[in-house]
Amino acid sequence: MKSITRTIWVLSLISLFTDTASEMLYPVMPIYLKSIGFSIVLIGILEGLAEASAGLSKGYFGKLSDNTGKRTPFVQIGYSLSALSKPMMAVFVFPLWIFLARTLDRIGKGIRTGARDAMLSDEATDKTKGKIFGFHRSMDTLGAVLGPSIALIYLYYFPTDYKTLFYIAFLPGLLVILSTLFLKDKNREAPKQQTSTSIFSFLQYWKESPAIYRKVVTGLLAFTLFNSSDVFLLLKARQAGLNDTMVIGVYIFYNLVYALFAFPIGAIADKVGLKTTFISGLVFFALVYFGFSFVSNVYLFFGLFFLYGIYAAATEGISKAWISNITDKKDTATAIGTYAGFQSIATMIASSLAGIIWYQFGAGATFLMAGGITVLVIVYFILFIPTIKA
Repeated sequence: MKSITRTIWVLSLISLFTDTASEMLYPVMPIYLKSIGFSIVLIGILEGLAEASAGLSKGYFGKLSDNTGKRTPFVQIGYSLSALSKPMMAVFVFPLWIFLARTLDRIGKGIRTGARDAMLSDEATDKTKGKIFGFHRSMDTLGAVLGPSIALIYLYYFPTDYKTLFYIAFLPGLLVILSTLFLKDKNREAPKQQTSTSIFSFLQYWKESPAIYRKVVTGLLAFTLFNSSDVFLLLKARQAGLNDTMVIGVYIFYNLVYALFAFPIGAIADKVGLKTTFISGLVFFALVYFGFSFVSNVYLFFGLFFLYGIYAAATEGISKAWISNITDKKDTATAIGTYAGFQSIATMIASSLAGIIWYQFGAGATFLMAGGITVLVIVYFILFIPTIKA
């Protein structure tokens, strides 16, 4: 644990508190929005616009962080905006206000993502990237265990009091704002020759980036295009016979597995290689999705969600650690922000595509296609991406 510095602890605790607040609301958000008059179409538009805002802003603010040589202000502002957006959604119920609050939350994520991951990278060496990013993901995902658990307990006693839950979610948000005050920038000089930072200027980085970066990110995005929202997994479990409480329970179980394994798998990745670890995670993903195509036994779903937690632990933090190792240190926030921006857009497309396939051909076809594409992505990484140990 010597490699876990004070800055890493602070960033990880901030992520823990943020995810606790966000995941507290995740299971009830659609129900709450419907209760205040949002239609399914309007909810879809809301989430689509919010994710698009996050996608565009990740690349832009990552580039801006590298250009200015600053990290801390982006982290502080980004996390604070997300924290403040939670009670905003309970204060007024006008659609325009809800759109503003939800978009503010996602823009906050866009502002902080590149700068935060660059700070994590700066705290690590090439031989500890997997461990550092794994530790951060572990703490972050622990919030996804605590948040839904708090929501489940609260709604057990107050079944329809959704609005109060938004105010409760502001409490960990306050801890987030206070925790960001403990962050300090390292002495980094801004680049002498700064490039433009328009909203789409980060796209220029794609042309200027190392060839290995473009190859790796191409594979990552190909996978993301068929990696739809976890909501589809939960919906399949619900159709198989799990009641609402069990669905939330299995979601908490998945996040607990993810949180417990992210750090040790990250440490293993530093020894066996980030590419090898990431491919292993994709193998677990393919097994899970093939399993969801055929399994109908309620208890087997817990086994599949266990494997799904292993997949997430072996890929989420590892992919960013991998990107930070194959790009110039001065471009870390831009490189990760550009990838994260494209990833947000690909995720939107993936969920829309999954919904269409599900509607036309059924759940089995949705999961079979995703599993099959993942096998092709695995082959791509094995054949076309050189192995570089962390």
